Amino acid sequence: MITTDLTITPRDASDSAYYLPLAAKSAGINIDQISSHAIVHKSIDARGRDIVVNMRIALFLDGEKPEDIAAKYNYKDVSDKPSVVVVGMGPAGLFAALRLIELGLRPIVLERGKCVKERKRDIALLNLQHLLDEDSNYCYGEGGAGTFSDGKLYTRSNKRGDISRILEIFNIHGADDSILYDARPHIGTDKLPKIVSTMRETILRCGGEVRFSTRMDDLRIVDGKINAVITSDGNEIPTSAVILATGHSAEDVYKMLQRHGIKMEAKGFAMGVRVEHPRELIDEIRYHKADTKYLPTASYNVAAQVDGRGVYSFCMCPGGQIVPSATKKGQTVVNGMSAAARRNRWSNAAIVVEIRQEDIPNYSADNPLCGIEYQKQVEQMTYINGGSCQAAPAQRLTDFVKGRISSSLPETSYVPGIVNSPVHFWLPEFISNRLRQGFKEFDKKMRGFLTDEAQVLASETRTSSPVRIVRDETKMCSVSIPNLYPCGEGAGYAGGIVSSAMDGEKAAEAVAAMII
Repeated sequence: MITTDLTITPRDASDSAYYLPLAAKSAGINIDQISSHAIVHKSIDARGRDIVVNMRIALFLDGEKPEDIAAKYNYKDVSDKPSVVVVGMGPAGLFAALRLIELGLRPIVLERGKCVKERKRDIALLNLQHLLDEDSNYCYGEGGAGTFSDGKLYTRSNKRGDISRILEIFNIHGADDSILYDARPHIGTDKLPKIVSTMRETILRCGGEVRFSTRMDDLRIVDGKINAVITSDGNEIPTSAVILATGHSAEDVYKMLQRHGIKMEAKGFAMGVRVEHPRELIDEIRYHKADTKYLPTASYNVAAQVDGRGVYSFCMCPGGQIVPSATKKGQTVVNGMSAAARRNRWSNAAIVVEIRQEDIPNYSADNPLCGIEYQKQVEQMTYINGGSCQAAPAQRLTDFVKGRISSSLPETSYVPGIVNSPVHFWLPEFISNRLRQGFKEFDKKMRGFLTDEAQVLASETRTSSPVRIVRDETKMCSVSIPNLYPCGEGAGYAGGIVSSAMDGEKAAEAVAAMII
């Protein structure tokens, strides 16, 4: 095998018929010697006037073949092995369950929501009729919030674990090969449902168990350890360990842990709005009006410091849509998602303000849930200003920044609909003022970003958990209960699909070290 690096045009990077001869020439070999090849890395450099693609390509010669990735993962029959309860079926829970199987333990996965097929029906009712099922929605159900998202797999959390493992596991369960080499890999909300259901099939095939519409309501704790999980159907599931992977929206779980005296603490998080632009406008800004025929839909990442707090983009969805992500009636929450092709008419991103512990009203070290209370206040305020349904309050971006009411609103991707509202006025001043200044700063970096064609939709509140379940980082267990293993976003230790998945794997490894 020979590895070679290329810097080529987007057109040449689009097809092996173009780039393979260039790779052979770069490596100093005859193209006829190449029996197979694999892209190792691919990234777009749009900083200069001429956009280029950087590629690293592995060339296999004289009958050599790339490694069989699937053969690396030993998902064996664990039907007669000790059981471990995994609560939650988002990225942390799914990857914890699969890792338990690799390590010779039998996962029993409890998911308060429904399987993907049934969940889709509930989401349709939410979008079209504003009917919210509090246990089956954009946050709860098979695959968690990540199932109906862009499926972004980019993370800087290398120290958490082996990122390549996570990408490979997604790949062997149906994700496109491009996630193995793209600098900013993503799967797409149109493909994620099938992938997470295939992961479930692996768990079941290996003797694990998955229980949908089964909420964890309590824990049976004896002599300082959990010996059973009590579920919403009244059953008790005996277990020697619990991996808690419930996501950052499960307020009832935090309250249950608080009743048991399990140590938690309020932590910093962020809140703000979704900003939505025409997709073609963002493409023009990012690609300097270049021909986009061979380029993906453009993304962006912006950040600024305003009055001592970070204002930044989060979960940018190129060619995507905005969706309703409330989990309780009387709340309005917006989030973003996009399909694999990212070809919708709009691009959107969360633009949020950093909130530290001291910024939380009524903050107290004795009240770890004070951040959740603040979150709820903003969500309820948004619901009222949206007309007391899942319609989202909206305002043209220029009007939001100038503090004036919009006379009209652009079209939107948000299916439940939008309501013209002075978001700048009723959003908490701490957030609103920093957002307005932040948008001005972003326009300096991306000329044309601040435009009448864009609008803000409120409110983006679920960027991360406002609570951390305190754990022993060496043993991965709660400092209060030695066989409780909190992980992922809901535990306050991750911030996306990949970091949550890696945290779930680490929790599974810690459980195996304790049991086996």
